Amino acid sequence: MSDGKKPARRRLSHEARSVFVALIAGLPALLVALYFLWFQGFTPKVEWTFSILIVLVWWACSYSLRDRIASPLQTISNLLAALREGDYSIRARGATYDNALGAVMMEVNSLGTTLREQRLGALEATALLRTVMTEIDVAVFAFDQEERLRLVNRSGERLLDQPVERLLGKDALELGLGECLDGEPVRTLEMTFLGRSGRWEVHRSAFREEGRPHQLVVLSDLSRALREEERQTWQRLIRVIGHELNNSLTPIKSIAGSLNNLVKRDPLPGDWRKDAQRGLSVIETRAEALNRFMEAYARLARLPKPTLKPLEVCPIIRRLVGLETRLNIRLTEGPNLTVQADGDQLEQLLINLLRNAVDAAMETRGGVFVSWKKRGRQLEVSIEDEGPGLSNTANLFVPFFTTKPGGSGIGLVLSRQIAEGHGGSLSLQNRKPGPGCIARLILPLNGQAS
Repeated sequence: MSDGKKPARRRLSHEARSVFVALIAGLPALLVALYFLWFQGFTPKVEWTFSILIVLVWWACSYSLRDRIASPLQTISNLLAALREGDYSIRARGATYDNALGAVMMEVNSLGTTLREQRLGALEATALLRTVMTEIDVAVFAFDQEERLRLVNRSGERLLDQPVERLLGKDALELGLGECLDGEPVRTLEMTFLGRSGRWEVHRSAFREEGRPHQLVVLSDLSRALREEERQTWQRLIRVIGHELNNSLTPIKSIAGSLNNLVKRDPLPGDWRKDAQRGLSVIETRAEALNRFMEAYARLARLPKPTLKPLEVCPIIRRLVGLETRLNIRLTEGPNLTVQADGDQLEQLLINLLRNAVDAAMETRGGVFVSWKKRGRQLEVSIEDEGPGLSNTANLFVPFFTTKPGGSGIGLVLSRQIAEGHGGSLSLQNRKPGPGCIARLILPLNGQAS
């Protein structure tokens, strides 16, 4: 019984269609030749002999045309099959641009050359990537959509203390990495591996392999870097404090010893009161200097978190510029902008920068220029001076480093700490061109403090 579907018609092959077209093309000439052969009074023997010969020639020419059409196509097919199999060494011979078929051959040859170069580049890039993955000092893991491990580098193997053969295919939770696949893509986590806990920076990104989503997780151990940074910080702090303590305690010790020897003398010299008063005055002065140093350090360490409120930039800068009476500061006003900031801290920052600029400008009788502008979603305040410039920019923001007589060495450090507390930055560099230096304060206009 019929199921109602029409049987599919068989389509002629390209070779069969070529033969059919060639036969149809030669059929009119064949009919004309046979007409003249059979109706011009030739003998039957001649008629049949030449009729068979004409038909055979017609048929042979048609099949010859088929071969001339199919053979180049078969050659191109073989070339493309070789390219598909990754064999880029086969080339078509006799390919030229002087005909359409030759142009196709040339393009296939060019395609093979291009694919060969791309394959070599991909192999070299893959080899480089494998070398980097092996030698890099961070752990790299790749998980599929089912959160099963599909790739791990050597650092990852050392971190989990297992060979790659035992790690691949395991679930992220089983490996202790489930937390890395959730939450923010970049963050810091407290994690424990092999009984050792520490802080790890997690970077997670997505990629596709064979059309399937995967996640790449990169773990960087921050504990060692933080310990090294902490060690260097303590060394710098101890060096600075030790230097300041020595500067104060050495003369105190020397004068105290001299006074001790003085009071032991019997009888006392006639001017012993004057010597004692002078020594005690030096001790008092150095003790006060040491006390100011400790107060400055405590002030730097106790900087509170900023209380953000909307503040208009223009009135604050105008008022602070007007407070400086030692020098006429040139103010170039910018647009009316409002930032989210702590007013007291921001004023302290600007006062420090203005005071430093005026101090520098007065050394060379130069000027001070203040301006502000909007740069993207940020406020940029510039304070320039025509002073002698900066001779040592490496220690500008080192606590208690100062080049000014009587300076505390915390002004710039405190200013940068305030700027960073508001999510901004502070930089100080020499002006180019011209003498002096320029301080740039950057604050976000959206008011998001770090």
